[in-house]
This record gives sequence, C-alpha cells and structure tokens, in this order.
Amino acid sequence: MVLILVFGAALLVAVLLSGLAARTVLSTSFLFLVGGALVSDGFLGWIHITPDSQMVSVTADLALFAVLFTDGMHVSFPKLRENWKNPARALGLGMPLAFIGMALITHFLVGLDWTTSFLVGAVLAPTDPVFASAIVGRKEVPAKLRQLLNVESGINDGLALPVVLIFIAMAGPTAGHVEAGFGTIALELFLGLVFGVVIPFVVIELVRFRLLGAEPKLQPLLPLAIGVILYALCHLTHANPYLAAFSAGAVITARSLEAKESFEPLGESLAELSKFAALLVFGALLTPSLFGDLSLGGYVAVVLAIVLIRPASLLLSLIGTRFTKQEKLVAAWFGPKGFASVVYGLLVLQAGIPQGQEAFTLIAVCIAFSIVAHSSTDVPIARLFHVEDIAGVDEAPGAEKDDRKTPRLTA
Repeated sequence: MVLILVFGAALLVAVLLSGLAARTVLSTSFLFLVGGALVSDGFLGWIHITPDSQMVSVTADLALFAVLFTDGMHVSFPKLRENWKNPARALGLGMPLAFIGMALITHFLVGLDWTTSFLVGAVLAPTDPVFASAIVGRKEVPAKLRQLLNVESGINDGLALPVVLIFIAMAGPTAGHVEAGFGTIALELFLGLVFGVVIPFVVIELVRFRLLGAEPKLQPLLPLAIGVILYALCHLTHANPYLAAFSAGAVITARSLEAKESFEPLGESLAELSKFAALLVFGALLTPSLFGDLSLGGYVAVVLAIVLIRPASLLLSLIGTRFTKQEKLVAAWFGPKGFASVVYGLLVLQAGIPQGQEAFTLIAVCIAFSIVAHSSTDVPIARLFHVEDIAGVDEAPGAEKDDRKTPRLTA
C-alpha cells in the first residue's frame, strides 16, 4: 500500500507540475524516477524492492506491452511509403552503428566480455521521444525532423528485441545450447507476430458484421479487449508479447482508423500510467550503492554513449540528406535511452548471466543520466525552432494528424 500511496502522490505532483514542466527543464518522468529512489532502501526505506522482485518484472512487462501497443497504432503505412528514406537510414545504419559503438566502449572501458558488451549495446540501442516531447509534438518543428524521430523510436524497440533475446541466450547459463535457444526465440517471435496480426484482424472483421458492432461509448474498449486477450494468450503460449503488441497496434490502425481514433485518448493515458508506474519501480532500484558499483570506466562509457555514440552514429547515417545542419544536430542529440531499455535491462538482470549485474548497473546508470540530459534540454532546443507556447495546444487546423507523440504529462 505504501508503494500505491507513493505512486498516487507522485502522479498528483506530476499533474500539478505538468504545465510548468512543459515550459521548463523540469521533467515529470524524472519526478517518478526520483520519487522511486527516495522511498527505496537507499534513502527513506519505505519500500523494499529488489531486481528479482515479481513486482519489478510484472510492472515492466505490462508497461512495455502497453507502450508498444499504442506505439504500433502510430505507424502509418501510407506515410512510411511516402517518406521512408530518412527513417530507414536511421534504423538501417544509425542504429547498428550505435549498437556496435556501445559494445566497443563497454568492452574496452568497462571490461565486460564481448557477448555481454554486445548485449548492452542492443539494450541501449532503442530510443524514446517521450523525453523530447517539446520537439516531436510541435508543428513549428519541421515535419521531416519530427517524423524521423517518431518513426525511428516507434520501430527500433521492436528491432532491438530479437537481438537482445539472442545475446541473452548466448550469454546466459544455457549458452552451451545456443542453437536450441535460437530456435525457441524464433518460435516465440513468430507466434507473437502471428497473434499480433491475426487476432486484431479477426476482431475488426467481426465488428463489420451487420448484427455486431459497438455503441459509441464502448468503442474505445474494443482495442483494449484485443490487447487484454493478446497479452494473456502470449503468456499462456510463451509467444513474444512485445512483438505481438506492436504488430496488433499497427494492424488496428491499418484495418480500422475509427477504432484507433476512439481508443487513442484512453490508450495514451493507460500507456502513460503504466510507464510512470514502471519508472517509479525502476527508480527504487537506483540506490546509492548501485551508482557506487559502477567503475570510473563505466561512467566514461555512459557519458560517451550519450554525447558521442548516438550523435555520431545518426549524423553519419544522415550524410547526404536534405536536413539542415541544425536539424541534423537536434536529431542526433535526441536519442534518449528510453523505456524499452529499462525493460530489456531488467530482462538482462533476471536472466542469470554471469556478468548480468555489471551489465545492469551500466544500463541503469546510462538510462538515468539520459533521462536527466534529454528531458531537461527539449524545451530550450524547441525554442530554436521558435516554439514559444510549449504548453499550448499541439495541432492547429490543417496540421498533421499522424505524429506519433503529442505533448502529454512528460516534458
């Protein structure tokens, strides 16, 4: 109950300060992270959470499923067909460069073995624009820049997941049976993709029968029902729930724009709540001893990951594009280590990998530093694009309606 009370208090503070956060360097996501840290054993000692607690795995699992489900709904296939080249560069070249660069500095500066180093690189490869909402949610910012950050962050979570699972299998206790592990991972991913495509497709087709259909006030619950069924089915069959969630969201948008639009306000709120809850729990793991366990080389690797690896990899991928120098620098900077990295980091910790604790410590500190750095710089950088009313309404008449993120509680 103490954790629920802390979450409620943090949520109230976040709501009350959301207007201020939207205009300043204050971040409500950071509030939940700090709130979790303050009430943990490292400080006040009100709640006792360890990385192997069931609460940690369940909260992170539910939150990532909800986030990927809503992320999938922001995938617009027509827009991707029209403007796919820049996101494809970021995903096809920038993301692998960042993955390899992070693995190299992890191995040479932190001393982890090559397999675990590449695992760390895969975990920290995804990005999350929620910590840069003042940029990606504003019509004053060039559309191609917003689309690049939106599409990149919306897809790279799913692209990183198979790589993370493969390296966990390679580094884990069952590393001697890698081939069997690959087969299991492939089957889980395949089932997740099948369920994520078939279930929403069938449900949406059922709705089109003359005798069936939802009345307006219950329409938002249709995608929610799909999500609940999908989540339970994946866990009963060991199908990958994250790939299923993202696929299902994309199918819902492709097959029924009405269902997507009716669910969007509810879905975004549920995703935000689950994300805040997971950040609170993740914050409780950020004890002083965790920061003390990271070596000097680890801190150098964290700084390089934020200020060098991501910026350099994306800048290289954007050579020859029509972005201005300012737009390239902004896109290169805003590669925050996001929520997917939190969940993937917990998967690493709970996998029983020989160097799993060291890897998780590096991942956790990098995510914490990234949240502070990126969520506190989005507002000042937004003003470079003449965004003045940061907390105002995002879309004006005639503005694009397909942007993946709009300003919400997180600044």
